[in-house]
Amino acid sequence: MSTVTLVGTRLADPGTEFVYHGEADACAGCPYRSQCLNLQPDTKYQITSVRENAQTLECAMHDGGVRAVEVEPVSVRANIPSKGAFAGSKASLSGPCPYVECPSHEYCEPDAVEFDEEYRIRNILGDPPHEVCHLDRSLELVELDIDE
Repeated sequence: MSTVTLVGTRLADPGTEFVYHGEADACAGCPYRSQCLNLQPDTKYQITSVRENAQTLECAMHDGGVRAVEVEPVSVRANIPSKGAFAGSKASLSGPCPYVECPSHEYCEPDAVEFDEEYRIRNILGDPPHEVCHLDRSLELVELDIDE
């Protein structure tokens, strides 16, 4: 189900994904707070449409102002321990990884996913993009539901 919110004009394109981190200090006293701060913190969203004929509103956080858009929460791709990983089960990340050059690093430490939380596996995608895990972890690439 989509939600109408405000995002910076530079981000206001269908298909753009972002992680909403919550209220910033500059939001205090803003007259548009109720329209802008209506998302779930630390959740990844995708813009599904930009409201036509909506005016650009001034914003202390976005130098080009903000526009009204419709967003929906999206799943996050992540590497999880392969043992017991199947669609519908819950899983958590293995933990931090110092190997930032690894092609799997973005999946081992994905945005909007906490290490100490469990998330429902939406789909099993298969093997991770790396050939060898330098931490000797047995991992599976999955889609996690993060909006539950």
